[in-house]
Amino acid sequence: MNKFSLTALAREQLEIARQASSGRSAATVYGGHEHVLRQTLIALTAGSMLDEHENPGEATLHVLRGRVQLASGDVAWEGTPGDLLIVPDARHSLNAIADSAVLLTVAKSR
Repeated sequence: MNKFSLTALAREQLEIARQASSGRSAATVYGGHEHVLRQTLIALTAGSMLDEHENPGEATLHVLRGRVQLASGDVAWEGTPGDLLIVPDARHSLNAIADSAVLLTVAKSR
């Protein structure tokens, strides 16, 4: 069994994101390409974003720190710590309104 501190990992990834020219950083927490389930901690500095992209499969975003906006088409949802956002089955983007960390959970069919 493995145990992770998402709080510590969010803090670490935000420090890396602050140093990166893109304002972003990510680390796989669990899974990978060989697994159906994959969890990735994504850190974004305020004003940074993940440009519009395809849905990776069934996915959720758990906001750990900060404030984010998940947008798809003309619809947008804001998330703050403790919120769980369901990623739409459509192209979407993620914008950091404040320095933020989210846990992306994706279930992909093999």
